[in-house]
Amino acid sequence: MTQAELRLCSLLLHEHFGEIVEKVGNSLLRTGPRPLRLLVGDTGLLSDQVKKALCVLIQHNLVRYEVQPRGSVEYEARSERILRILRYPRYIYTAKTLYGDPGELLVEELLLHGHLSMSCAVARVADRLTETMEDGKAMDYAEVSGTFVRLADTHFIQRCPMVPEIPPSSAKVPLPPAPALAIAEKDMYVVPRLSLVGKGKRRHSGDEEEEGEHKAKRQKQEGGSSETPPDDGIYWQVNLERFHQHFRDQALVSAVASRMDQTSSEVVRTMLRMSEVTTASGASHTQPLSSNEIFRSLPAGYNIGKQVLDQYLALLADDPLEFVGKSGDSGGGTYTVKVIWGPRASQAPPSPFPHLSLIPVLPHRFGSRCARIFRLLLRKKHLEQKQVEDFAMILAKEAKDMLHRMLSENLVSLQEIPKTPDHAPSRTFYLYTVNVMAAARMLLHRCYKSVANLMERRQHEMRENKRLLEKSQRVEAILASMQATGAEAAQLHEVEEMISGPERQQLETLKRNVNKMDASENQVDETIFVLESFIESTMKRL
Repeated sequence: MTQAELRLCSLLLHEHFGEIVEKVGNSLLRTGPRPLRLLVGDTGLLSDQVKKALCVLIQHNLVRYEVQPRGSVEYEARSERILRILRYPRYIYTAKTLYGDPGELLVEELLLHGHLSMSCAVARVADRLTETMEDGKAMDYAEVSGTFVRLADTHFIQRCPMVPEIPPSSAKVPLPPAPALAIAEKDMYVVPRLSLVGKGKRRHSGDEEEEGEHKAKRQKQEGGSSETPPDDGIYWQVNLERFHQHFRDQALVSAVASRMDQTSSEVVRTMLRMSEVTTASGASHTQPLSSNEIFRSLPAGYNIGKQVLDQYLALLADDPLEFVGKSGDSGGGTYTVKVIWGPRASQAPPSPFPHLSLIPVLPHRFGSRCARIFRLLLRKKHLEQKQVEDFAMILAKEAKDMLHRMLSENLVSLQEIPKTPDHAPSRTFYLYTVNVMAAARMLLHRCYKSVANLMERRQHEMRENKRLLEKSQRVEAILASMQATGAEAAQLHEVEEMISGPERQQLETLKRNVNKMDASENQVDETIFVLESFIESTMKRL
């Protein structure tokens, strides 16, 4: 694990879970799997604090545990899962785009709590949606539970592993130090049959009533009530891999649209939608689909005939990038969409996604001429320095300096091909080529550093303006309470003037800067996703 990844994981843990959880997670990231005893000694925290921090991390799938042969339990941080916290806003926005406000809030609640039961998640979301509705209206549990079922049917959420039931015959066998959680693959997306009847509730304005409600709810959750939820013990979590599959599909559709046309991209989108649930996460291509099935599944707005569809499929299959491959002739021809982004063993060009991420970086860091050389090497594969000078139309001295600069940054590599066994320089070819994997890793490392810098800068801005932000929050709270009691406009204006003009301008500047940094984090994460997917798929094929 690189220092950039460690720094980013530490910042994410501190921002979302606080200082104690960050200390425990940072210790596990630096030292690897450790038992509780060594973890307490390394962090300097109390044993109870470390246990609670581990509970939080396990609840959110950020730490896994394993029973060792000697009976001890070791805990290990999942760095790749911690880095996914950066992508939470994108998961939530995708759920909103596909399933509306109920889908957005369901995914948000599951990410916020790690895992929840269906009945609890539906009740929370219904209450939150009711708060935003007009007086006298409330969100029905049935509508939210319907969205929950659709999320499960499309595999965007899945059931958490459970402790297997112990048969009565083995009741006398001593229990292991930690339970082994498991779930059958066929049960991961099975939604329990629940009749959730009711509507969302609004919070009461009175503090005593609100405190009494929270206390009653807490007692019910802790088992104070004799009524047990019908889905007690069945918990759900967000399936991040399914969201990544959706992001990958969207990138493929955009690539087809930019290379060919909108109709071609719609054909590919239809094929991906038809096989989104049946395609395994690590598969190199989707399940075969016949031309007749694709034609019947096209959106109603696309009035293209069967013959035109066959022409588009043939055009996609003949494209050098091979977005679509033909796997048979039955049913008018069967086709698959290739979803592995890594380079293939054949001589066909590799997927363009990592190149599209690498090339825009070069002009800013090395200049436009370096970008020209890089594109040239991508196209020609192997070139000598003299050939680079001629093809790129750059002076020999400048070309030499630029090649060495990119060589020092691992963007290009130098391959020696000797004519004789003695490797004499005068009888050796020196060929420059692009090592896409090394370049992708370098850019990924810089992306991690960029996100960490953005987060630190945002936190610095918030600390510098902490007093002003607290004052603004107090004024907003006073205004809200006065508006609830029906205060006059003059009184409200008097309270608003508690924040002066320069302070209000400073708040606007702070808000604008923070929004820019948040947007930048999301944009960098899109590049991180492309590079991680490329590296992961390439490693699988090696």
